[in-house]
Amino acid sequence: MRLRHIKGCEAFIEQAPECITENKAKEIKGLWHEKFATKAPVHIEIGCGKGQFAINMSQKYSDTSFIGIERYMSVLMKAVQRKRKYENEHDISLKNLLFICADAHILNEIFSENEVEKIYLNFSDPWPKSRHADRRLTSPCFLNIYSSILAHTGSLEFKTDNRMLFDYSLNLTVLNGWEIISKTYDLHNSEQCTDNVMSEYEEKFSKAGKKICRLTAVPLQKQI
Repeated sequence: MRLRHIKGCEAFIEQAPECITENKAKEIKGLWHEKFATKAPVHIEIGCGKGQFAINMSQKYSDTSFIGIERYMSVLMKAVQRKRKYENEHDISLKNLLFICADAHILNEIFSENEVEKIYLNFSDPWPKSRHADRRLTSPCFLNIYSSILAHTGSLEFKTDNRMLFDYSLNLTVLNGWEIISKTYDLHNSEQCTDNVMSEYEEKFSKAGKKICRLTAVPLQKQI
């Protein structure tokens, strides 16, 4: 489905103090801890959409610095607006949450080696056609990027309702030198659901009766 462009979103993103454009983000490479009030571990969500997951995580874990990454300006504008609305309604300031407008392909131009403690992939586009496999956020090219920016204690968490994408991701992570720490094909009916924070899509799909799959993996080369 084609995304609707919102007039003025470019200017909004450029002026929003919570949001950092791609070019500016590259200038901060290696210095992300300094962008937050406290030097806390940096967690990133790739494809943060309208921001529900990132907002709830930053509120729940105030001792962690969160960065939501979204390439579509119209979508990211809605995420920033949701953050501001949440802050006003709850009379708080989520100083541990920022957004970056950028594509996942250039993450290693934005973050230095070992700079990120955790990566979240929530309901990424499955790109079901085989000719589009390289676009999947758990394809080898992306896994290599994640491995380069993750800290030695870092991990990747991936959630989806798409069983084919999940099986593909399980296989590819192992084949590309990652260890699966945990996995489930039915998150909401498992012990792993404790403290689970849902994104918009997770709420939507779980209410529709779809089972949610989740895996957590670590790059083995970081464990040596």
